[in-house]
Amino acid sequence: MRYSNTLIVGPVRNGRGIVARRAFAQGAAICEIRGKIVTAAAVWRYWETDPRRGDNCFRYDAGHYLDPDGEIGAYANHSCHPNAGVIKAGRRLLLKAVRPIAAGDEVTHDYSTLLGADDVWKMKCDCGEPACRKVVRNVSRLPAGVLAGYKSLGIIPEFILKT
Repeated sequence: MRYSNTLIVGPVRNGRGIVARRAFAQGAAICEIRGKIVTAAAVWRYWETDPRRGDNCFRYDAGHYLDPDGEIGAYANHSCHPNAGVIKAGRRLLLKAVRPIAAGDEVTHDYSTLLGADDVWKMKCDCGEPACRKVVRNVSRLPAGVLAGYKSLGIIPEFILKT
């Protein structure tokens, strides 16, 4: 899957993921994460029938998620030391570079930044980073230094911080 001239879905360390076709400077908008807005109840149903689809949903606000099924966002992978973050700009979710990204690099974000303290979802992590946390949990379980860094980068949506 190709996303204009900037991104492609390709082979990465743990399967398939979003790969930069060109370099992105720190702070650059990478792409919009598109999809259908669904309720939390719909995501629970996904987990019963298609767990991978449920796992791929992005928290959109207090009671809604963005389902990127069929879009490039479905291939957005986690890293405990990401090079991108998800920000909410109006009604859109955007991937933003939090450090320079070279052409050919996988674009990753930290799933914990979209998991409110009220989220129970967790995942075993095998991102390969030296500081890998081994388990991805909600934002309230982030180490204090990591949380402070993410806050300073503006990559934890306000509605997540309020949970």
